[in-house]
Amino acid sequence: MSVLIRFAPSSSTTTEQYDESVRRLQDAGDFPPEGMEYHVCFLSQDGNVRVSEIWDSREQLEAFGERLRPILSDVGIDPGEPEILDIHNTVRR
Repeated sequence: MSVLIRFAPSSSTTTEQYDESVRRLQDAGDFPPEGMEYHVCFLSQDGNVRVSEIWDSREQLEAFGERLRPILSDVGIDPGEPEILDIHNTVRR
């Protein structure tokens, strides 16, 4: 079953930190990872970095999380406790 994950990192997270984490993942050949359907990074109305993703399965998400956490820690991003939700339906244009 597909899942949606929403990250609300600490308010001190910058777009530069986000960009660096993506660069490191790409350099390692690990972005975009297998099973990740969509990835969206955006700024909330209060200017904080937010990330939402759709994954094919919770297992693929968890496997990627094992590789992602050390990189986030290294660039100084505290991802907080992500919200993970089962997807009922998606509609594409």
